[in-house]
Amino acid sequence: MAAGKPEKYGATSQLPIPAFDPPKKPKKNKFAFACSFLASMTSILLGYDIGVMSGAIIYIQKDLHITDVQKEVIMGVFSLYSLIGSAMAGRTSDRIGRRYTIVFAGAIFFVGALFMGLATNYAFLMVGRLVAGIGVGYALMIAPVYTAEVAPTSSRGFLLSFPEVFINVGLLIGYASNLAFSSLPTNLGWRFMLGIGIIPSILLTLVVLVMPESPRWLVMQGRLGDAKRVLDRTSDSLEESRSRLADIKEAAGIPDHCNDDVVSVPQRHNGDGVWRDLFLHPTPAVRHILLCAVGIHFFQMASGIESVVLYSPEIFEKAGIRNDTHKLLATMAVGFVKTVFILVATFLLDKIGRRPLLLTSVGGCCLCLASLAIGLTIIEHSDQRLAWAVALCVVSILCYVAIFAIGLGPITWVYSSEIFPLRLRAQGCSLAIASNRVTSALFSMTFISLYKAISIGGAFFLYAGIAVIAWVFFYTLFPETQGRTLEEMESLFGSFFRWRTTMRALKETKIDDSKGQLVQMGNGGKGQS
Repeated sequence: MAAGKPEKYGATSQLPIPAFDPPKKPKKNKFAFACSFLASMTSILLGYDIGVMSGAIIYIQKDLHITDVQKEVIMGVFSLYSLIGSAMAGRTSDRIGRRYTIVFAGAIFFVGALFMGLATNYAFLMVGRLVAGIGVGYALMIAPVYTAEVAPTSSRGFLLSFPEVFINVGLLIGYASNLAFSSLPTNLGWRFMLGIGIIPSILLTLVVLVMPESPRWLVMQGRLGDAKRVLDRTSDSLEESRSRLADIKEAAGIPDHCNDDVVSVPQRHNGDGVWRDLFLHPTPAVRHILLCAVGIHFFQMASGIESVVLYSPEIFEKAGIRNDTHKLLATMAVGFVKTVFILVATFLLDKIGRRPLLLTSVGGCCLCLASLAIGLTIIEHSDQRLAWAVALCVVSILCYVAIFAIGLGPITWVYSSEIFPLRLRAQGCSLAIASNRVTSALFSMTFISLYKAISIGGAFFLYAGIAVIAWVFFYTLFPETQGRTLEEMESLFGSFFRWRTTMRALKETKIDDSKGQLVQMGNGGKGQS
């Protein structure tokens, strides 16, 4: 027995204890990274349109002699048009697949960009906005859904931040396009700015051809063999691939013993009954999930980001910057800062977690919006140009977009894409993005009227107040999702304001299971000795 003791302790000491030993950090899966990167490029379409319109509208107003109301409409109605696309995208992606839905989005935007570039009057331009908006709606919904379904758990936050990264890349390209074509004659410059949008849509359609289909969609179609091959390539290990496949099969209603390459799937998992489960008879967990997903998209837009990004030249003018070129350069600085800080956020999401970043970001946005409001109010009521107040406004705007990009910007897409159950994911994300687009349209179509009614400073005081409400909403209702698989997300929700109790119970259950495994391993060691 004396000789057996070291052997026993030596054997058990090398075994991992899940409750106490930190897991080894897996390497980034390069294939999953590439797939997420390519899919997320669809978000360039939205970013480009927002960025390019913020500058193009200066020349459109001069060329077509449109009123302020028409200006608000053409800027904000794009979000309502994209609502059509996002509402249709859920059903489309369930029917033809995530991959071909991306191709469809690129093709629609191509037609819309072409129409805008060839527009001869305001009505023709609005038709182009309608078509391009539908394409962007498809792109907004499908990019995060595809990425969430391809990404391994260890790097899901990192990969799901890619759509927001590409929105900002598109934004920066749009700003650069404004500056590049601003020297052309007024009647040509804005048409080139808008029409050049056909290039990213063509590139997008081509790169999708090298992407695999989503493994979760393949399982929903009963194509287990194809799903297994994709999971093997997008998982951190073969063990994780098997585990993900088992979880997806369970969520899709496929018995565990069914391992054929092609199996039959219950019809209800192909989209039937989804709206009933979301609205008519939702479980407490689904109701909580829907509230969080719709809420985070609403507050992302209601906190003023759309007004800052779309109307940057106008805000800088109110802050005392009069020259058109200087306004476009300052607007480019906004795009550059926003893009740099979203890249920083991609490396923090899986290290710090969703909640800490989200709450820190929203709190910082409150302070920056209040600071901007103070600066604009002082300038508005001053008879002379105050350099320090102008500097305060510029710094407040840059700090606001930086802090937004670190948290509220990317986490909105990450969080809403990962919390829905598999059978509800496509339509659930469509609803969340519909909330995003309606709120975006509401605030962007009323910004000029709002600041004329309550002053430019008053508008940003209002946004700061909304951001305070958002912070309280997130703090009370949002559980942490970092490190959870997509299939176990539903267990975190359902208790609403008491979600912390649920989290503690799940943690205790996990520790008890780990202790049980430890006891079994110990008993195994005694048997061997």
